[in-house]
Amino acid sequence: MGENREYISYLDEKGSINISEEVVAIIAGSTALEIEGVAGLYSTPSRDIAELLGRRNLARGVKIHLEENTISADIYIMAALGFAVNEVGASVQKAVSTAIESTTGLKVTSINVHVCGIAFKKDK
Repeated sequence: MGENREYISYLDEKGSINISEEVVAIIAGSTALEIEGVAGLYSTPSRDIAELLGRRNLARGVKIHLEENTISADIYIMAALGFAVNEVGASVQKAVSTAIESTTGLKVTSINVHVCGIAFKKDK
């Protein structure tokens, strides 16, 4: 398994199943992008530079916290202009929580949505 990564592990009599923290982050990020009013995920300049150098990070804008049998997440988004930010945030929380719980089988304790900016639509 990869270095410096945390895994969610399920053990049974046949062996183990290990889910990478990055996989959970990708589930969270892709689910957030499906919500109306989310213009994109926000990433820091250092992550943008890493992507330009060929290190594509599909989990950008998402930070996952694993503890025992629970998961919490911080999701950094850009909201689309014209949408109620609080409603967009609540929709992201609900959808991401449902997606993570149904995919991993673990309890989600919190989804913290950070709206880092507003994306303006360009007229054609």
